[in-house]
Amino acid sequence: MARHQSDIVIVGAGIAGLVAAHECLEQGKTVTVIDRHSAEHVGGLARTAFGGMALVGTPIQKRMGIRDTPELALSDWLSFAEFSNRDTWPRRWAEAYVEQSAGRVFSWLRDKGMRFMPAVNWVERGDYVPGNSVPRYHIMWGTGFGLVQRFVDLIAAHPNTGKLQFVFGCRASDLVEDGGRIAGCRGTIEATGEEHEFLGDQTIVATGGINGNMQKVRDNWYWGNPPADILNGSHPYCDGHMHDVVAANGGTITHLENMWNYAAGIPHPQPQFEGHGLSLIPCKSALWLDHTGKRIGPEPLITGFDTNEMCRRLSEMEMPYSWQILNWRIAAKEFAISGAEHNPHIRDSRLFSFLKETLLGNHRLVRQMQQESDHFLVAETLPELVEKMNALDGDELVKFDNVAQAVNSFDANIGRGPAQWNDDQLRRIVHARAWRSDRIRTCKPKPMLDYGPLIAIKLRIVTRKSLGGIQTDLDSRALDSSGNPIDGLYAIGEAAGFGGGGASGRRSLEGTFLSGCILTARAAADAID
Repeated sequence: MARHQSDIVIVGAGIAGLVAAHECLEQGKTVTVIDRHSAEHVGGLARTAFGGMALVGTPIQKRMGIRDTPELALSDWLSFAEFSNRDTWPRRWAEAYVEQSAGRVFSWLRDKGMRFMPAVNWVERGDYVPGNSVPRYHIMWGTGFGLVQRFVDLIAAHPNTGKLQFVFGCRASDLVEDGGRIAGCRGTIEATGEEHEFLGDQTIVATGGINGNMQKVRDNWYWGNPPADILNGSHPYCDGHMHDVVAANGGTITHLENMWNYAAGIPHPQPQFEGHGLSLIPCKSALWLDHTGKRIGPEPLITGFDTNEMCRRLSEMEMPYSWQILNWRIAAKEFAISGAEHNPHIRDSRLFSFLKETLLGNHRLVRQMQQESDHFLVAETLPELVEKMNALDGDELVKFDNVAQAVNSFDANIGRGPAQWNDDQLRRIVHARAWRSDRIRTCKPKPMLDYGPLIAIKLRIVTRKSLGGIQTDLDSRALDSSGNPIDGLYAIGEAAGFGGGGASGRRSLEGTFLSGCILTARAAADAID
């Protein structure tokens, strides 16, 4: 068996692993990073992420008149998290996040050359429980792809870059135990079957979550029986294997039932693996219907308030899918897809093109989905649209009368004028439009049938992130069942539930993931120094 010796062994080259590697190089450590992906996929899920971050008390917030404090953010966080009395470390990580995100994430990234858009969005406002009291969602120019590329460049140009070795195409199989401490890991080069042993003074697990493993997702589903059909918005390599390995070596795994999935997924038009899904950002002005075409209610579904609750309601429906009905006017202003791939102007920092599409409408993306996705249906009339909806699966489950009732009733309500609007979706649209960053992305209500063509999108739940994971202390040290650190073993990023084995609790305030990776990675490096 080939053996490699370094000060630090990092399992996983996602953004958490890259940040940890960079910080360890800053200390002059020798570092070995192993990853199952090939080199062109360095960065993991962060490489494809949109790049939003929940940050507290930033200069951008202050410039927009947002009065935010760690105390207010923690109150919102605890409301959404619904921690139990046993969640000591998750709560302590939540406290650390709201206190540190402005300095150790926002300012630190700006010092590293990253830029943020000059507007802050308001997401996860809360439904049955309060969420974000104020806007906190900051968007990076370059998306997650730019963040990954920046750290790849920083590492390549670092004076100590010769002390770092990447080993790609290697699947970690087990940890190495030596005299009661963890002293590295074993792995297999998948292309050749060669076994390797990577030895180090400290080992950092940064392998992501479980949400690419559909069996683990179903086994840990929170709301009873999982839907029969779930799309994979993560990656098959995020399979939870290292969670099992850490558990077998005495580590504590908590809250795998807490996941951050999305309610509006469609099959990726160019799938890279089985069940590959895209996560849409659902249009606030679209009507959300069940498999028969009835509007879901009595409280309508509308995005931006409680993603967890939307997933719960949809997962408990009779069929594992739903529909959104809208028109081209709504889609051009509101339709979006999460991630770097479908936001090229932000990803490539093209300010003029981004502003042009924001002001004139994202017709490019709407036309792209019309051409590429069989789940994105366009028709001139409602009867034609319903016919296409039924033709997609070759059944007659969608009833024209149901769809017509939903659309005509909603249009009639709008037609009475704002003084007589009596629909919770309309009230929430008005509320969303009151915040200027959301106004430019949310349509003023107008009758749907007055502005064709019409669009129907068939949606399924799509997985994304694990909110639970390996339990850690504030130094990112992995803990055993008695709450004691396991000598030589750390866990960061999604593998650690973004801190403490579940820092977000039941729900995330959204945008706590990339920043959680950075905070936990920096904490581990600080503790190792």
